[in-house]
Amino acid sequence: MWIIWRIIAALVVVGALAFFFFAPAYVEDLQNPVTPHEPWPVSPAGWAMHERLVIGDWHADSLLWDRDLTERAPQGQVDLPRLIDGNVAVQVFTTVTKSPAGLNYEENSAEARDNITALYIGQLRPFRSWLNLTERALEQARQLAIAEAKAPGMLKIVRSRADLAEVLRRREEGEMLVGGLLGAEGGHVLSGDISNLGRLYDAGFRIMGLTHFFDNELGASLHGEAGAGKGLTSFGRLAVGQMVEKRMIIDLAHASPEMAREVLGMVDVPVIVSHTGIYSQCQTQRNFPDALMQEIAEKGGMIGIGFWEEVTCDDTPAGIAASIVAAVALVGEDSVSLGSDFDGAVRTRFDVSELSALTQALIDKGMAEPVIAKVMGGNMLRFLEQALPAG
Repeated sequence: MWIIWRIIAALVVVGALAFFFFAPAYVEDLQNPVTPHEPWPVSPAGWAMHERLVIGDWHADSLLWDRDLTERAPQGQVDLPRLIDGNVAVQVFTTVTKSPAGLNYEENSAEARDNITALYIGQLRPFRSWLNLTERALEQARQLAIAEAKAPGMLKIVRSRADLAEVLRRREEGEMLVGGLLGAEGGHVLSGDISNLGRLYDAGFRIMGLTHFFDNELGASLHGEAGAGKGLTSFGRLAVGQMVEKRMIIDLAHASPEMAREVLGMVDVPVIVSHTGIYSQCQTQRNFPDALMQEIAEKGGMIGIGFWEEVTCDDTPAGIAASIVAAVALVGEDSVSLGSDFDGAVRTRFDVSELSALTQALIDKGMAEPVIAKVMGGNMLRFLEQALPAG
């Protein structure tokens, strides 16, 4: 009998090892694939222009996957070596803290089983973060700080305009440095306690989305159960007000249209839609109505165009360029930027190291270099220089 028990114990150990050491990486391979492809053609003129650009991206979920960002990874779409290869100057690293089972763009329940719980346990993240959404975000922020400490020549966390200026100065002096900003995807990261906004701010967070794929304490999601016409709750209005006071950037991606309109009506600062598409160019529920996008832009807001098929209807470099062209036509060349959603459980046709393919696609669409420079990063940098706290 003891032999049987030893065999059972051995099988349990092997199963546990497989779960903790292989399952998380396997899950990421499934969630963040890059479609196999031949190298995207980039002309000498395209390469030269791409190297002249100062590039920024509003949205990547790389911190969710517990990879060492200082090392080039065989999976996923973003790490520091690939950001440097792609000539990216500023990258927002957004923290995902909850994802309901059965995820879809139409309707999700906030009470559905949370996929992130199993992922955090499988990754052996600190116990305090297994069931606490605020701690999950703070743990991801800690991982970004670890990367900065390990590779200060590759990454500087940007908390202020002074930090951003330092990143740009060092890049002008020849350093291939990436400025990293922290964002939170969804106000449920506050765990219903407004004091947690201060904890996040102190940890370096400068951007927060109000909702993600489900309704939360702040209000209605674009993909939730609250229904049409539902917007901010009283807690949501409190959170928005305090974000403005702290100079934290409000991200309306995934918010219900009514929530977005309520925010526009109560704040006097520009907001962003960090990763999205243009509805008239790609008619999916994930994209806001054109008129709402125009209202956001008219108030100084920024629209980040995503790199995946569900928002562009074509995830090739040419397809993404077509979405950018449509965005410029709709809201103007000063309001369009990049919002890749790299590492956000989306399939893409290229990773961040291949961003020159998008520059080439914009050239092929006939876009002039000054406009390309704005879209690829200039608009984002101008926005940050106005929105971030001084120092």
